[in-house]
Amino acid sequence: MLHQTAFVFTSAGAAFRPSVATLTRSVHAAFKLPVLLFDMDSLYVSSHPDDFRSLLALIAAEFSPSRPRTLAEEPPAGVARCRPALVPQDGRDTALCGAGAVSWYLASAGHRTGSDARQESEVWQWLSFAENELTPVACAVVFPLLGVMGVDKKLQHSSKAELLRVLKVLDQVLEPRTFLVGESLSLADMAVAMAALLPFKYALEPSDRKTLVNVSRWFDTCVNQPEFLKVLGKISLCEKMVPVTPKSNFAANAAAAANNTAPNSTPVNGPPKTEAQLKKEAKKREKMEKFQQKKEMEEKKKQMQSQTEKKAKPEKKELGVITYNIPTPTGEKKDVLSPLPDSYSPQYVEAAWYSWWEKQGFFKPEYGRKSLSEPNPRGIFMMCIPPPNVTGSLHLGHALTNAIQDCLTRWHRMRGETTLWNPGCDHAGIATQVVVEKKLMRERGMTRHDLGRENFIQEVWTWKNEKGDRIYHQLKKLGSSLDWDRACFTMDTKLSYAVQEAFIRMHDEGVIYRSKRLVNWSCTLNSAISDIEVDKKELTGRTLLPVPGYKEKVEFGVLVSFSYKIEGSDEEVVVATTRIETMLGDTAVAVHPDDPRYQHLKGKVALHPFCDRKLPIVFDDFVDMNFGTGAVKITPAHDHNDYEVGERHKLPFVNILDENGFLINVPAPFLGMKRFEARKAVLQALKDRGQFKEVKDNPMVVPVCSRSKDIVEPLLKPQWYVDCRDMGKQAADAVRSGELKIIPDHHLKTWFNWMDNIRDWCISRQLWWGHRIPAYFITVNDPSVKPGEDMDGHYWVSGRSEEEAREKAAKRFNVTADKISLRQDEDVLDTWFSSGIFPFSIFGWPNECEDLNVFYPGTLLETGHDILFFWVARMVMMGLKLTGKLPFKEVYLHAVVRDAHGRKMSKSLGNVIDPLDVITGISLEGLHAQLKDSNLDPVETEKAKEGQKSDYPSGIPECGTDALRFALCAYTSQGRDINLDVNRILGYRHFCNKLWNAVKFAMRTLGESFVPWEKAQLCGSESVADRWILSRLCAAVALCGNGFQAYDFPAITTAIYNFWLYELCDVYLESVKPVFSRTDAEAQKQAELCRQTLYTCLEVGLRLLSPLMPFVTEELFQRLPRRRPQDSPPSICVTSYPESSEFCWHSEEIDREMEFVMTVVRTIRSLRADYNLTKTRADCYLQCIDSATVSLVEKYSLQIQTLSYSQAIHPVIGGDGTIPVGCAVAIASDKCSVHLMLKGLIDLDKEVAKLTTKQGELEKQMEKLEEKMKKRDYREKVPAKVQDLDAEKLRQSQTELQKVKEAIENFRGMM
Repeated sequence: MLHQTAFVFTSAGAAFRPSVATLTRSVHAAFKLPVLLFDMDSLYVSSHPDDFRSLLALIAAEFSPSRPRTLAEEPPAGVARCRPALVPQDGRDTALCGAGAVSWYLASAGHRTGSDARQESEVWQWLSFAENELTPVACAVVFPLLGVMGVDKKLQHSSKAELLRVLKVLDQVLEPRTFLVGESLSLADMAVAMAALLPFKYALEPSDRKTLVNVSRWFDTCVNQPEFLKVLGKISLCEKMVPVTPKSNFAANAAAAANNTAPNSTPVNGPPKTEAQLKKEAKKREKMEKFQQKKEMEEKKKQMQSQTEKKAKPEKKELGVITYNIPTPTGEKKDVLSPLPDSYSPQYVEAAWYSWWEKQGFFKPEYGRKSLSEPNPRGIFMMCIPPPNVTGSLHLGHALTNAIQDCLTRWHRMRGETTLWNPGCDHAGIATQVVVEKKLMRERGMTRHDLGRENFIQEVWTWKNEKGDRIYHQLKKLGSSLDWDRACFTMDTKLSYAVQEAFIRMHDEGVIYRSKRLVNWSCTLNSAISDIEVDKKELTGRTLLPVPGYKEKVEFGVLVSFSYKIEGSDEEVVVATTRIETMLGDTAVAVHPDDPRYQHLKGKVALHPFCDRKLPIVFDDFVDMNFGTGAVKITPAHDHNDYEVGERHKLPFVNILDENGFLINVPAPFLGMKRFEARKAVLQALKDRGQFKEVKDNPMVVPVCSRSKDIVEPLLKPQWYVDCRDMGKQAADAVRSGELKIIPDHHLKTWFNWMDNIRDWCISRQLWWGHRIPAYFITVNDPSVKPGEDMDGHYWVSGRSEEEAREKAAKRFNVTADKISLRQDEDVLDTWFSSGIFPFSIFGWPNECEDLNVFYPGTLLETGHDILFFWVARMVMMGLKLTGKLPFKEVYLHAVVRDAHGRKMSKSLGNVIDPLDVITGISLEGLHAQLKDSNLDPVETEKAKEGQKSDYPSGIPECGTDALRFALCAYTSQGRDINLDVNRILGYRHFCNKLWNAVKFAMRTLGESFVPWEKAQLCGSESVADRWILSRLCAAVALCGNGFQAYDFPAITTAIYNFWLYELCDVYLESVKPVFSRTDAEAQKQAELCRQTLYTCLEVGLRLLSPLMPFVTEELFQRLPRRRPQDSPPSICVTSYPESSEFCWHSEEIDREMEFVMTVVRTIRSLRADYNLTKTRADCYLQCIDSATVSLVEKYSLQIQTLSYSQAIHPVIGGDGTIPVGCAVAIASDKCSVHLMLKGLIDLDKEVAKLTTKQGELEKQMEKLEEKMKKRDYREKVPAKVQDLDAEKLRQSQTELQKVKEAIENFRGMM
């Protein structure tokens, strides 16, 4: 019989996924199934709402593309004795039973079992965790509450504590993650969440959940997924753990679930159990016995502890708010003489610094330099900001972009390079015009047409001057070190001149030309829009959507089939469309040239039912003959694919829509109708004529204008286009040759796909706000020159002024200038056109100047990958075209920011976070209030409020700028989307506090009279602790340098975090405290060296951190004494960044030694914790395997003693005769055992039980290893390196086992 979880293990113990074929063969071997004729898979489950195994299968089924039919009944006779069970659709001799096998089968069909072999293995391990670790304790806790009998009383007594222990292990794993495996929900999450379901419903009280922050967040995320909600409904969490009224027949169902059998099944009468089953059950019994033994020992320990009174721990303090109240004029330096506040507070730390930095000119490339043109041996770093929209306000995408860019800019500046990060703002044509038009209507009841073009543009400039610099203030709040004196606006005179020049040059060269083609048209805006302004709304079927200008919602997501009659016969051809109104513009029917069904229709025509138009049957390869009837209606004027078919077959292009979405060029009664009203009318008319066939649901993507929310229409319009073929090839070749580097390189495929298949770029926009196109239509007032047409490029001329254009036109037509009449194009240029020349227009191109010569081409372009084509590609193309140079050498693309649950940021979900709210904090009520200003309808508003309440029940705490920046950089793993959890940002605020306290303590230790050496160096007399921390400092310097070079921001944040928190604070500062407490001359000398080491760590550590956390590092750096006060830089942001060439004292040998020391320390601490030795210091005997280990222990004895809180450290070598009686024993490594003197404080029974468990674990490990190594093909198939590792593991295990046995004998001798 197939086991419940269907795990397969290698000899090394690693789980892997068996294929479905393997699973079905396993069942086939056990059962001979009757033939069941179903048209889909059948899933047999329990009907009980708390049968978590059946619920797991049902949830997995929700993720499957082809859901099985669900039956709440027993499986057919002979199929299985447990539920859930699944019988595949053919029903022939195959079945799956057990939650593990069934859920894997279903989840794998929905691609929820991992994206590669490694992730699949991880999923199986989590299934094992759910089955073998979490489920037993969950059932032990919950079943007694639900009236299930037969649970062991001893196990029941202490199972709640064990459940919390298991969940705390899970909590630690989930701290840095949103989901258990990868970046999306998988079967691992489903299985573990269902194993935790009953505890969350019946046993885990609010106080328990508060200690399991990450598990609770993750569980809430899982059960609120649509698939979970469909199966579980809304979960009510436990408020108090009390017995509940048993649900009908729950005892039988639950007990059966625990025993992997069906209720009322009779195992005695079933098939005999296999050897593998019996072995598995024996292992389960053995595990349960050990579990009970462990619980009994823990109870004894608790009884011992209860005999002594304990003081209650003080409650954790809430985050305090301290403000900086010392009067400081804007731009003046902040007071750094007053004592530092007791704790870190962002409001205090971030006050006053930015205006001082700006006034001092630290952000200008000229700082510290006589001339920009003077060569800098350190090099030049130039980067321009992706210009945010003038209408915009800061969102998390901006925060991520600016955190990364500012870190890079500050790093390059600190390295001594001539550094410029150039700010700018985009005029945002459509967005700005919409904002001002709404304002006009709201305040004055006027349209832009009421004002006229010139007055309306003046109105926009007024709005821009009042509101347009809001985002600049927000960028300053983020600490962005931009050179504000060079800030540019794309409508400024300098940039507008560059835009005009670019258009004229490209038009004169023929690269820009006039053409009538399909564009994305917004009927509400009356303008063409770019692809990036089109949202793709995915529909699964029939959906009613709101459309501007329509009172009732409009139907989408359906496929309408109708027929065209073939002329001269009774035959008809059936076609289908999702936009039935467009059939009024059909001019052909297309079929595949190889489709045998339509070969006889060559040369035939179909008849349009509503006009006298004849539609030729055309044969074209683009038709998919296997889709629908294989016949496709062709509307060349209103569909991009049909447009190309129309071009190939020279079909008529019939435009049936005007710019406002009303029908034109159509017969009555449709003429003049609105497009979606015509949709209903056409459908009814087809029904009346008997040519309607059917309507069915159809998954589709609806193009929606992101600005107006209107449905985008493909519309034929005369527009200006840029010929991108040659420019696209140049851009692709630049990347292929390595001249331009794109990071991460997995974006290369997208780049080449776009560049190699690039289409010409429509640059016309039917707006008033923007750069008006400097092109003029020519009318020649001379009878010898025939009048021109709009589409004839010969009759268009461009010029820097109307006079210049007139002269060009006169010359072209060989007439005098007075015979030329000009009409300037009303349209403006696409915003991306001005953005495309931003890297050189900001420096005054086409005019020569110092900035252009020094800073163009730039060094780097950093932005989100979502605008790789819309902006990055166009900058590269236009830079090469207009300057002959690439605009930058490298492109670094960061990921998209999502919420903690991996969902896209959306106002309707309530998960859009303003970074300023994270920096300053905001209440839940404040978050709700922000929704009032949004455009959400009441239903969406309530949904968004629920989302906010779920994610931020207490609002968002004040985290500060530094913590937000650090968190964003820590998240920026290349190539992944960022699931931003505010709780992690808060964790980095706590890191700031740790940093604050460490520096405060260190400064007290240094003393007021401390003078640092002029240079950081080794003198040769440093203690082992000093040498170690300096080695770790140098390692951090190297990691940070390499991380910045490789844009590996998580490597940088991890290196800095580990150095400050785990190495400097947790180890070094603790280990050197005894040095400062001694008063003898030798100790004072050592203390002075220790102070120099400590100062080096503080000063270098702050400089390492400065690019990421500029405010707190400046605040603390200003309090430190300087090595050379006479010529030290005034700010940390212009101090040199530490480099490995200076800090070159890394020693792998010292690192290895200290790693051994810390292993010993952790072992001693663990022993002390086991016996609750919070204050008592005990002697510690370290039994070493050889003299070299003894020497190592002696060398670090002070550090071991201090860090382990021991009374004294006694290294010994040899047998147990050298160890006093009455010690607790723990194995630190194969080279050292720890013996902690515990006379009078020890439970001997507990010690023996613990060591016996350890002995069993070691013997199992050795048995597995020996079994693996004895296999016949082991020597041939296993790599030599792995064989060496296996041999070393076996040797270590043998050594440890011997020590364990000796320890057991030792304790038994003490009994």
